[in-house]
Amino acid sequence: MRLQIHAVRFTADQTLLDFIQAKLNKLDTFHDRIIGAEVFLKLDGADSNKIKEKVVEVRLTVPGKELFVKDHDKSFESATDKVLEVLKDKLVRCKQKRNDIFSPAITEAKSRMEAEEEVFEPDEL
Repeated sequence: MRLQIHAVRFTADQTLLDFIQAKLNKLDTFHDRIIGAEVFLKLDGADSNKIKEKVVEVRLTVPGKELFVKDHDKSFESATDKVLEVLKDKLVRCKQKRNDIFSPAITEAKSRMEAEEEVFEPDEL
């Protein structure tokens, strides 16, 4: 998975970047076709010199979809944990939908319907 981490208007330390990298690498267990991820780290309330909360936004790219989750908390680590919980659920649902479309029962039903359409076509006049 290709990962890009952007710290908006501040410099993130390496331990935070390693933490986010390790957490996002675990998402491969929930969906095997993740293309890439883009993470934005922001400080909420930075304009007033009093940082209220820290915001984590993750844009995850899988074939045919782009998943986006945003959350905020007192620390980047806890906000990242919250974001990852939501992303896990979304990835499982996304993979389930993909598997449902390509399941053997559905492909068999489609082929049966196509065969029935060929049999019941009206004769040419």
